[in-house]
Amino acid sequence: MTANVHSLRQRQQIREVFGAVSPRLKDVEAFLERELEHALPLVGKVAGYVLGSGGKRIRPALVLLISKMLGYTGERDIRYAAVVELIHSATLIHDDIIDGSDLRRGRPTANRKWGNQTTVLVGDWLYTRTMDLSLELGDVQIMRVLTAATLQMIEGEILADQVRRRLDLDETTYMDITRRKTAELFAAACALPALFQPSTLHLTDRLAAFGRNIGLCFQLIDDALDFTSSRSELGKPVMADLREGRITLPMILLLPRLGQDRRRRIEEVVATGEFASISEREILEMVTTSGVLTDVYRRAADYADEAVALTEQFPKGAERDALTRVAALLLGRRS
Repeated sequence: MTANVHSLRQRQQIREVFGAVSPRLKDVEAFLERELEHALPLVGKVAGYVLGSGGKRIRPALVLLISKMLGYTGERDIRYAAVVELIHSATLIHDDIIDGSDLRRGRPTANRKWGNQTTVLVGDWLYTRTMDLSLELGDVQIMRVLTAATLQMIEGEILADQVRRRLDLDETTYMDITRRKTAELFAAACALPALFQPSTLHLTDRLAAFGRNIGLCFQLIDDALDFTSSRSELGKPVMADLREGRITLPMILLLPRLGQDRRRRIEEVVATGEFASISEREILEMVTTSGVLTDVYRRAADYADEAVALTEQFPKGAERDALTRVAALLLGRRS
């Protein structure tokens, strides 16, 4: 099956899972467009480029779906679904600058087109504007959740930079970084709707736990896709993590199973970003024949199962059923 067919099928599955909030997602897009229209022209151009790069809007869709599940009928879900996407976009901008990435989702990164100085400031603008959008409604509690998630992501990036190009990274540290960098924004997105009305405040922590498990599942699948997917599916070079000196879970599990010579050659790739001492095909063969990808998928499935188990504590209905399908959707994704 071609990459385009996989992508079309995946987008169709996303539409099916989040179909109940499809009209609201259009309202989120309109909200984002209005925000950029009122920004400085260059800010709007750069941010619009990032927001229009083909993201699946899973995080804002979760905000909307959970809001509907909880019976919320106001407009704050639109605002905060947009806020979550703006925060996510800001992290993408900063990540690409830190990693020196040239491609994302099959297109040149914003930093490649406009340079690091402009794009880092646009990322800062996005972060700051999200806080302003919370303050406009006086939503201090919501702002606390969002700032906490943002701080966790920044701390995760700092920790990740400290262990870049280090083959001695252990699984515990890696999962802590993953939780901070990826899972905490999912947790915030899922918890926010419980704060929209007093009657659902008691579900805040449970919804956050659901989102955190979904986020960990998401990232572990991302780790595996860096080895198993194609360039056209990922929209970036395969084994980009190794090229950029990032050790992810598949490699953490693989390294103890290798002899000294193979480990040394992989260390050269991590140190230089070049596949001179060992080919991509050789590394892929080691990863696929060692069974580490099976281990990674099993762990991702465990997080997905935990998320599904948590839904038993949510209000019954079509929206709760859709949340259980989100886990399967993330497990089966190809990009």
